[in-house]
Amino acid sequence: MDEYIDIVDKNGTFLGKTELKSIIHQKGYYHHTSHVWFYTKNGYVLLSQRSVKKSICPLLWDVSVAGHIDAGETAKQAAIRETKEEIGLDIVENDLKPIGIFPCFQSYENGVVDNEFHNTFLAELNVPISKLTPQVDEVEALKLVSIETFKKLIENIGENNHFVPSNKDYYETVLEHIITLQKG
Repeated sequence: MDEYIDIVDKNGTFLGKTELKSIIHQKGYYHHTSHVWFYTKNGYVLLSQRSVKKSICPLLWDVSVAGHIDAGETAKQAAIRETKEEIGLDIVENDLKPIGIFPCFQSYENGVVDNEFHNTFLAELNVPISKLTPQVDEVEALKLVSIETFKKLIENIGENNHFVPSNKDYYETVLEHIITLQKG
């Protein structure tokens, strides 16, 4: 779907302009996305495998839920919408714990220039993974990994199609926040 997205400057400040997602990725305009990392009280993190149909990083294991923030939408509204769309889970704003906004500027061989600011949240997963419904065009599969496995995946970033190697600092920051929350 080619939705309208707010354009921002290189610092993430809104410019009062919108453009279609396809144009944003073609021209490399800066824009915001929402990321939600789900964790469980017993020390697991939910990973999603991107659909084989995705134009960027198909079959990559990565963030639980992620998506573009539509024009006029807040980061939390996008997080709630994307969670419902991608894994069939209803959450509310109070479920989302913001941990920061992280720049991620990437260019891909297929011509996509993806200059994003990841508005990143943590949320506790309170249902069994079997209750989640992956959206076919977005999510190939879901799995829970332990904190220890998550650490090993970061240490060996890029192996077995786990995580974007250039974003290692981002994953380490997410892990630190998850560990802090679990210690409570």
